[in-house]
Amino acid sequence: MLNASINVAIIMLTIAMGCNLWRLLRGPDVTDRVLALDTLYINAVALLILADTADGKPLFYEAAILIALLGFVGTVAFAKFLLRGDIIE
Repeated sequence: MLNASINVAIIMLTIAMGCNLWRLLRGPDVTDRVLALDTLYINAVALLILADTADGKPLFYEAAILIALLGFVGTVAFAKFLLRGDIIE
């Protein structure tokens, strides 16, 4: 039962990532694209954690932490760029 639930969750996250990618490529505004990228990396972290739960390999957790860290820094940099027009002052 747990394996079936994990497989369904992986399929649903894959569909969500496809929708996020669509919004990232076709977003009408820059803020929509930043929000789509932020949601895309959150879904990628969730997908890696589910993959680790299914396979039991600790490498997926390390990759999830790395993606979460880079995604947070990227979101902060994009927000700073949108507000000021410059990232480093």
